[in-house]
Amino acid sequence: MTEVISVRFRGGCKTYYFDPGQLTVSAGQHVIVETASGHEYAQCSEGNHQVPEQSVVKPLRPVVRIATDNDRRTDQLNRERERDAFAICEKKIAAHKLEMKLIRVESNFDGSKIIFFFTAEGRVDFRELVKDLATVFRSRIELRQVGVRDEAKMIGGLGICGRPLCCSQFMDEFAPVSIKMAKTQNLSLNPTKISGTCGRLMCCLKYEQNVYEEAVKRMPKNDSFVNTPDGPGNITSVDLLREEVKVKLDNSADPPKTYKRCELQVLRNGKGSREGIEIPAQRPERYVAPERMERAAPFQTLVSDFGGEETASEPERPAGERKRSRRHRRGRGQSKEQQGRSERQASQPEKAERVPVRPSGETTAEKKAAADRRSSAEAKQEKQRDAAPAREGKEEGAKRRRHRPRRRRSGGGGEKPAGEA
Repeated sequence: MTEVISVRFRGGCKTYYFDPGQLTVSAGQHVIVETASGHEYAQCSEGNHQVPEQSVVKPLRPVVRIATDNDRRTDQLNRERERDAFAICEKKIAAHKLEMKLIRVESNFDGSKIIFFFTAEGRVDFRELVKDLATVFRSRIELRQVGVRDEAKMIGGLGICGRPLCCSQFMDEFAPVSIKMAKTQNLSLNPTKISGTCGRLMCCLKYEQNVYEEAVKRMPKNDSFVNTPDGPGNITSVDLLREEVKVKLDNSADPPKTYKRCELQVLRNGKGSREGIEIPAQRPERYVAPERMERAAPFQTLVSDFGGEETASEPERPAGERKRSRRHRRGRGQSKEQQGRSERQASQPEKAERVPVRPSGETTAEKKAAADRRSSAEAKQEKQRDAAPAREGKEEGAKRRRHRPRRRRSGGGGEKPAGEA
């Protein structure tokens, strides 16, 4: 095992291993490393860690130091120099009338070398351009021609999915993509729909290619002759992700039906003749979807003013309160007098039920007569108290009816009532 740190340079997604020596570097710190073109300013993506010796390319270059404030100012001056060099180079290209497009300018850390990246349809003779740039910047000049995919990686942007381009975010290197991948995934072969910002086939076609290739091996081909629970037929389309197919049945004029892979018995895979193919008398079993698990907690019903079922979690209310709520629900269709009477009755304290006392054999006749008189007097008082609210409600209703103004008949153009001139 070898101790290394992972370093990523500006404008690149690929990481490189460097020997930290006696330094302890954490992820996110900037460091000065030694490269083939001199010292470079880079960022540490992963701190000190151990890797197998087979994954290290010898010789392993060392880390010079952790970046200081002076190194950060130098890097900032190099960025400003790159912006000025970009504008000057574009003017020189226009002056020499060269068919090339400048993409990016990079300067090494010590400023001894400037690299110009450009794209062009063919070969470009830029010898005179190099001489002019060397005269202006007094440093080593290098021009590199890149492709359209590298151009998209350097410039960046958003893909049709709405996210930043994969090549500028995390892709270390470009993977080969072919039109066969689009055919395998049943995608539209319209170039505008399967092409990326760079104008080439989208890199994301490669991501799920292995899954589609495995699904193709499991599923029958299009136009295959199969036997289904409803009879024999030919496959009209295949859905690889759902592992479903549409079959046009021989004994039915209905549109093609959808079946699962387990419901099919392949009699002939792919196109061909049916001669010599025997159709089994026993048809495949129909697929039955597994039953969904019922929810553990029962559905809790809500109790509304219109009446409803009380849940078990609701605390039990006193008997008097339950009675008042029932009276309130019954009183929705009553008149105002009846509602007022019911509210007054509800506000009165409930009367305790009187149990008649049976006199024993020792009770005298005088005691019996006194007890009967008291019970009759109390019953009469109770009847009077119950009748008083009803009498008051009737009197109030009569007063309101007596003082209600009479309605006047409008003098419009309507028909006159019978009996009037």
